Amino acid sequence: MPSYRLGCDIGGTFTDFVLVDDETGEIRINKCLTTPHDPSEAVETGIRQLLERGTDFMPHLREIIHGTTLVINAIIERKGAKTGLITTKGFKDVLELGRELRYDAYDIFAEYPEPLVPRYLRKEVNERVYSDGRVLVPLDEEEVRKILDDLLKQGIQSLAVCFINSFENPVHELKVKEIVSREVPDLFLSISYDVLPQIREYERTSTTVANAYVKPITARYLKRLEERLQSLGFRGRLFIMLSSGGITTTETAREYPVRIIESGPTAAVIASQYYGKLFGISDLFCFDMGGTTAKSCLIQKGKVDLVSTFEVGRVQRFKKGSGLPIQVPVVDLMEIGAGGGSIARINRMGLLQVGPESAGADPGPVCYGRGGTEPTVTDADLVLGYLDPNYFLGGAMKLDKEAAEKAIREKVAEPLGTGLIEAAFGIHDLINETMAAAAKTHIAEKGGNPSIVTIVAFGGAGPVHAYGLAKKIGASRILVPPLAGVGSALGFFTAPMSFDLARSHKVRLEDADFEAIERIFKQMEQEGASTFKGVREGEEVIFERAIDMRFVGQGSETTIPIDNRPFTQWSREEIRRLFDEHYERLYGRTYPQTPVEFVTFRLRARLPDRPFRLPRLQVEGGSLEKAKKGERPAFSLLKRTFVPFEVYDRYKLFPGAEISGPAIIEERESTIIIGEDAKAKVDEYGFVWIEIERR
Repeated sequence: MPSYRLGCDIGGTFTDFVLVDDETGEIRINKCLTTPHDPSEAVETGIRQLLERGTDFMPHLREIIHGTTLVINAIIERKGAKTGLITTKGFKDVLELGRELRYDAYDIFAEYPEPLVPRYLRKEVNERVYSDGRVLVPLDEEEVRKILDDLLKQGIQSLAVCFINSFENPVHELKVKEIVSREVPDLFLSISYDVLPQIREYERTSTTVANAYVKPITARYLKRLEERLQSLGFRGRLFIMLSSGGITTTETAREYPVRIIESGPTAAVIASQYYGKLFGISDLFCFDMGGTTAKSCLIQKGKVDLVSTFEVGRVQRFKKGSGLPIQVPVVDLMEIGAGGGSIARINRMGLLQVGPESAGADPGPVCYGRGGTEPTVTDADLVLGYLDPNYFLGGAMKLDKEAAEKAIREKVAEPLGTGLIEAAFGIHDLINETMAAAAKTHIAEKGGNPSIVTIVAFGGAGPVHAYGLAKKIGASRILVPPLAGVGSALGFFTAPMSFDLARSHKVRLEDADFEAIERIFKQMEQEGASTFKGVREGEEVIFERAIDMRFVGQGSETTIPIDNRPFTQWSREEIRRLFDEHYERLYGRTYPQTPVEFVTFRLRARLPDRPFRLPRLQVEGGSLEKAKKGERPAFSLLKRTFVPFEVYDRYKLFPGAEISGPAIIEERESTIIIGEDAKAKVDEYGFVWIEIERR
């Protein structure tokens, strides 16, 4: 009996689908325009298109794994629910006070993002818990009821609760949860002890508020999506991609939507990590360029780094401290407004600017013929000959080259006093330069070397721009996986079923009660295992532990992975030695005489990895002549003029096929550009390996 899994990734411009037959390894794909007004509509449309191609896979579809930008878009666009906040007396302004740090010390006009909860919806209650968990001022339940009634009259749809030091003793937050559940059961509620039981009041409040802000729209979206899937006959399980690179159930996503804030972009990174292990490559630079944004991530020693805090909705896109802090485990990726739909225009200084604004899916680039009037990167790539107007999405979508030329000429070339081709190349080169500058910074911050990384190109626009990006950062090898245009959707199948938990408990190493710490880990293990309830019953849950430690008086922590043995079996000397070794490896030295302390205890719960195998390339009697589609002029980045590029059909390439640039390799979802100083080779799985001559 056949058994299928479906990956579905909703991007800013396109929604991608990958259908895998677990019995045969056969893969089928689809791509359709995203429907911003209701993303679930595009999901239904894309699945129907797959069904219309002849295979009724729905009765045998066991899992759908889904990635979405719904949460992050709702926060950036301020389209979440009307949310209230109940906090400890004296702390209602913590969202605006923040860390009292200026992200730009010399900018007297520096702006900061408006809090998701306005001041009139922030209420204080007279309660207080000591930093060690002892209750100083008991909670007045009647006061809570009055405040709750007042907020309901103000029309809130969701409520966040964040009390000082509740991560040590949540008794008061749990009491509020009990009151709300009993008296207003339909109100969406987020308490900080459930969302983020960690130290640092500002980040904890901001994260809890963000969770409450998007909880209603996430619940409504998932309900609509499940209804649409059921109408198609789907009877399997729906899973959601987490920002940490794991997969979770819809029940968990409903309760903690802030955990899926970077759901979609993460999958390509996890896929890159999988490919790195497959080919034994330790240093990779994942480059995923879609229609709206470009995402990238440095993978070192075969592992993806996670960070515990990042920012959303920055007022100044590249300035840390100008956004809303969200403290959840997130793959450490970099995202910039550089996609195929990025709009090119002349700025106030009279200079060419590309992005971060995007034409998105509606209306899209001018060449889509859907009403777009602003020239974009895709329009420039079309004018430069990199894209075939008759083979976009395999010919399912015709591109209007004349309209693209007209838009670039009128909006860019004429204002700059230059020709059409110079303007189109300026757009293409500037977006490459923007991405290269960000990539160099990201790699340098991680201590990496751009000259030794292998660029793994994903997305509809990634393989088009990977060659230009590699030239600018000094990389000499590019890897373009099969189905690169839907790489994120394919990446879902390589991700583990997992969930990350953390509990703060600040105590000096010499004073710590190791039995109490073991109880904290055991409690997290129970909570982590509960997230897999009803999922792959009978499989053992695997737990991975880590601890955040620091020198006493230090402001930041170091995360140290530890063995999964009971904490009572560790000695203080072992823990101290681990910390010193880790710290010295990171910073070059340590301070053995300075006392250290525990801050936060972390746990990842996961199920055993599911086997996923890439099918080997099946091309019989292949030859380059058969794979060659013809020749067309395209713009050379080296000669700065049009030269003949040989064009190949990727589906007719065979293992061992070698192609010298200049060349173009076309597939339905993407196009690979190979410059004159590069050579490409195809392996047994259909990966295209591009080597660029070092100069």
